[in-house]
Amino acid sequence: MDMLMFQLQRQNSTPLYKQLYKEIKQAIISGKISVDTKLPSKRKLAEFLAISQTTVELAYGQLVAEGFIESRARKGFYAQPVEELAYLDMPQDEPLANERLEYRYDFNPGKIDTHSFPFSTWRKLSKDVLDEINHELLLTGHPQGDEALRHEISRYLFQSRGVVCSAEQIVIGSGTEQLMPLLIRLLDKTVVFGFENPGYPLTHSIFAHHDRKAVPISIEEDGINVMELEASEVDIAYVTPSHQFPTGSVLSATKRAQLLNWAAAKPERYIIEDDYDSEFRYTSRPIPALQSMDLSGRVIYISTFSKSLMPSLRLAYMVLPKRLLRAYQQTFLHYSSSVPRMDQQLVSEFMKEGHFSRHLNRMRKLYKKKLEHLTSLLLLFAPAVTVSGQQAGMHIVLTIQTSITERELVERAKHAGIRVFGLGSYDVEGKTVSPPQIVLGFGGLTEDEIEQGILQLMECWNIPLKKAVHPKR
Repeated sequence: MDMLMFQLQRQNSTPLYKQLYKEIKQAIISGKISVDTKLPSKRKLAEFLAISQTTVELAYGQLVAEGFIESRARKGFYAQPVEELAYLDMPQDEPLANERLEYRYDFNPGKIDTHSFPFSTWRKLSKDVLDEINHELLLTGHPQGDEALRHEISRYLFQSRGVVCSAEQIVIGSGTEQLMPLLIRLLDKTVVFGFENPGYPLTHSIFAHHDRKAVPISIEEDGINVMELEASEVDIAYVTPSHQFPTGSVLSATKRAQLLNWAAAKPERYIIEDDYDSEFRYTSRPIPALQSMDLSGRVIYISTFSKSLMPSLRLAYMVLPKRLLRAYQQTFLHYSSSVPRMDQQLVSEFMKEGHFSRHLNRMRKLYKKKLEHLTSLLLLFAPAVTVSGQQAGMHIVLTIQTSITERELVERAKHAGIRVFGLGSYDVEGKTVSPPQIVLGFGGLTEDEIEQGILQLMECWNIPLKKAVHPKR
């Protein structure tokens, strides 16, 4: 028993059985308890250390599971030989700081209205998919995604975005961040990528993570600066033409033609068109996708169901030009689709039965109503506050006439429990403009939350109200 005179700390937050386990483990590793030494019975050790037999049993059980001791029938527990280095305890790292603030009003542009999702329809279709005995759904399926879903996507894209493609050209993946690396690897390693600045931060990271040269191209009021693009060494341009993120600008018709002509000028050039939230346009009919104007097969179209259905679905797709399709199929011949087939089947049925189009119509009306309420509220603070980028999507940009910096505006909002984003945070060089600009998402908030959030936001920014606001009924 002398070798087991451990000092167990009863006031310690670590359970006693874990303390005992660690002490015996260390004694075996250090040789204090030699190989094949018999340990006391659970009852005797419990009495000796003045602890419960359950505590000893838990400690012994863990030691047996890890191979430090062996239980021999009708004989007891015996220490086992171990490789010393293999069992040295790693030093405990300090827990990472996790600044997860609970905001009262979160104007995150990535959030959607979760309360209006058609759960009953989704639940019924889920049950139908599971009830229909289809053994094929248990297998991996087509590497580009199920043909039924690709067919529905091709029909939807033609009707809503003017995109002309076959189901064969579509590749389904679990998000833009999964499809983009595949696309990058498909293209020659020597090509130079160009991306909008300010722009979508994830894209910047993907290029860097895959050791691809990428250069920022500035944004103007009517989209990407094509003259700057033409003067650069860029071969592949990543753009969000229908609703630029985060400025909200729309690529003009002139620039669309210029951009397509730029791509057609050299055989290695392509345009990656990210059409992330084109479903939601409020001031006119949806603008046709850039791909619909492409006659030379230079546009790679990418979109997702994150805004139209839900971010957690993790379902995106890209449309490859035919001259890239064969290269893709040869390069990724042995890859499997990263989206579960049950989910693919469910979305396919959701689209096929018309639920998707009806859902989009409802959400378009809902988001338009929220946007109108938001912009009418902001009019009460003009001319100190002006709005841009409200033609489409689920975010707008505020320009604030103030001497306060963009960073200070964001910090003041944060201390007031309101989450907003400075336009400069999307700039790879961290540049900010004067007057400061703030990106404001509205999709995940109710109209009442929008109203209260805006009033408190302006109060913490010391922006006066022109006239009283009547509470929404």
